[in-house]
Amino acid sequence: MWKKRVIFVAIAALLIFLTACGSENPENVKHPENSMPSDVKEDDYKEIITPNNELGFKLFQQVKPDDEGNVFISPTSLFMALGMVYNGAGGETKEEMARTLQMEGIDANHLNKASASLMNLLQKDSEFIELAIANSIWLNEEFHFQQDFAKNNQDYFGAKIEEIDVHDAASATRINEWVEDATNGKIEKMVDAPLNSKLVTYLLNAIYFKGDWTYPFQEKATEPRDFHMKDGNTKEVSMMTLTEDLRYMENDLFQAVELPYGEETMKMQVYLPKEAADREAFRKELTIENWKSWDKEFEVEKGTVNLPKFKLNYEILLNEVLQQFGMKSAFDEEATFTKIIEEDVPVWISSVKQKTFIEVHEKGTEAAAATGVEMVKESAPLNEPFLIEVDHPFVVMIIDDETDAVLFIGEIANPEE
Repeated sequence: MWKKRVIFVAIAALLIFLTACGSENPENVKHPENSMPSDVKEDDYKEIITPNNELGFKLFQQVKPDDEGNVFISPTSLFMALGMVYNGAGGETKEEMARTLQMEGIDANHLNKASASLMNLLQKDSEFIELAIANSIWLNEEFHFQQDFAKNNQDYFGAKIEEIDVHDAASATRINEWVEDATNGKIEKMVDAPLNSKLVTYLLNAIYFKGDWTYPFQEKATEPRDFHMKDGNTKEVSMMTLTEDLRYMENDLFQAVELPYGEETMKMQVYLPKEAADREAFRKELTIENWKSWDKEFEVEKGTVNLPKFKLNYEILLNEVLQQFGMKSAFDEEATFTKIIEEDVPVWISSVKQKTFIEVHEKGTEAAAATGVEMVKESAPLNEPFLIEVDHPFVVMIIDDETDAVLFIGEIANPEE
């Protein structure tokens, strides 16, 4: 049977925006409260927290730093993007995706319920923190979704489905405007015009978060200081200072401190290797098992944190890493994605790319991530006051306290303002 050549693109755009500056939360990323399907339980999210976090730590071990030595990824963005694609997978491809997502034994129905539960719990709207999630699917009007695929993404991921003419340049504009609005302008362009004539669909996930530090850094205390680079050179950075009672721990390998946001429902963890030369040793030790163990050792202590202001953009192609994790058939013509569209057209993944952004300043943090999955028919001294002087490469995580979901994890080797 004659088969059309197609491209299927899944993109997840994940934004966390934590800052004291006022900004409206876009309506189209505002997920209504109590909007979970009736068959979803509030604690269903627990089934995917460990898989989400484990995927993040494994990725952190494998992804390559950029030219400046920086790494910044979003496991939650990737997990949600692949989770939506998972609804269309079958056979060996589905099994490989399950292993890659660290969720063997969890079928698509359980994944969907857990995702709906997690998205519902991540919604926050208070004086200090706003966190909202939205999904949209843009379908080439020449194709038709299978009913179950469309219904699952609508019911459990809250996805809005819109048909587009891929030959009309205005379609790319509509998609980009949605992404820009949903990410508060941090991701301005996800697709180029005109769209690829072989495109079948774009799946987009966006998370928007705005919040304040629980204990803001005082701007008047920020001053120039030296930061020691991985190559042995130093550079001058704007170093912020905070003295407060904070959750803190240290061992022979590193110091670590927690910086809470808002009413302490979210937090940033900062891990600082004790010597710059130990950064690779620490990175190898940063596994989900060790992280869980370390997390129990934090204790509230009085101390001072010196943390540089920084801003960076990061981009990574994840094809090779995901194949190393066992997701192999999805990247060739043997892929089984027969549950997505009604048309008898074989598709497989040609690329999985993630772009991220983070900025840290005295009042808070702003971060964004976009994950794109493109599918084609062609190959493709602990009791004393502590001092943590973050003056050499360090690791940061942004974590939701209620669910323990690790939303972002990265290594900052060259902080730039």
